[in-house]
Amino acid sequence: MLGGSRCILRDCNFHQFSTIFITSPITSICSFRIKLRNKNSSSSCLSNKVSDFGENCVQPKSSDTQSSLLSQSLRGIGKENGGENYNGHLNPHYQGEMFSQSGTDEEPPSERLPILAGGIVALGKFDALHIGHRELAIQAAKRGIPFLLSFVGMAEVLGWEPRAPIVAECDRKRILSSWAPYCGGVIPRELQIDFSKVRYLTPRQFVERLSKELGVRGVVAGENYHFGYRAAGDASDLVKLCEEYELEAYVINSVMDNNQISGALNSCDGKEREQVSSTRVRYALDKGDMKYVSELLGRNHRLVLMMEDQERFTSERNRLSAPKSCLLNLAPKEGLYENCSVLIDKNVIPCRVIVDTTDIHLECYEVANFSCITSRDLKILGIELW
Repeated sequence: MLGGSRCILRDCNFHQFSTIFITSPITSICSFRIKLRNKNSSSSCLSNKVSDFGENCVQPKSSDTQSSLLSQSLRGIGKENGGENYNGHLNPHYQGEMFSQSGTDEEPPSERLPILAGGIVALGKFDALHIGHRELAIQAAKRGIPFLLSFVGMAEVLGWEPRAPIVAECDRKRILSSWAPYCGGVIPRELQIDFSKVRYLTPRQFVERLSKELGVRGVVAGENYHFGYRAAGDASDLVKLCEEYELEAYVINSVMDNNQISGALNSCDGKEREQVSSTRVRYALDKGDMKYVSELLGRNHRLVLMMEDQERFTSERNRLSAPKSCLLNLAPKEGLYENCSVLIDKNVIPCRVIVDTTDIHLECYEVANFSCITSRDLKILGIELW
């Protein structure tokens, strides 16, 4: 479908995005500040014995501050400048000019390098990277180079209570890589926008910047997507505005959650209805229902434990204990979890995990396996629960 066309897909699934209401007065409009994770970078803080984690393993103060501090500046990717290979896949080694925030409408197009020329951006929050988010990436990949576009710094700007992320920052690369088989062999890349720079944009201004500043070819969004100042725009507005700016627009249905455990959640929050969402993932973790968590995520939940400060750890025989403050993401509720595993050198070591008020305890079933963990100079440790 060429620019200017619009399509509403009703045979697909997608996650409902939360509506954000903002009551502060309008201030001056700023250009996008863009940040992009480099999918080919290696982390300097990781042991080479743990190769399936991405970069940026640091202790977060909150999910938003973590993303804001760790993301790299986006560099331009123009098709006419080598941003695509002949097979249409993004060339990760190409780096164009740094995206400028000072561009004006008076500048000729040649001086405003399109950052994502030919790309299809999926719109959302993408904090949990659950099956609804994956469906959105799948639909974007069917139509071009897939990017996930989300905002960082929302908690600080809106005064929300800081909370641990569902997915550790350094684990996002692994999860997105696992989506490649669903996305035609292409790994979706993440694009982050500083929320404070776009908070007061009207729906029209938002779409205009997608077109003129980012140079995207189209967008994909869920049927309940809202955007713009005070969430003034909905999915139908997105389609109309994209048509005006000659962008493709695809609106797809929500991925539904039929798990009976969520009945109370459905009744207490009308906006949630029965759709897969990050709120439901947090709800399931709070209940300690790891089977339900796995169904929502489309994978096992992985806890990431920072192990650099060995003085904070204690060990005896086959048990390793650490304060919960060493975790880089959200743990399930307090209790015993029998079906767990530790991942080292691509090897899976069965174990069980005990979560209490202040600490997390890992117990290996065999002392030899426990020695395999404690004898390594590991910087981080991945623990999967299901």
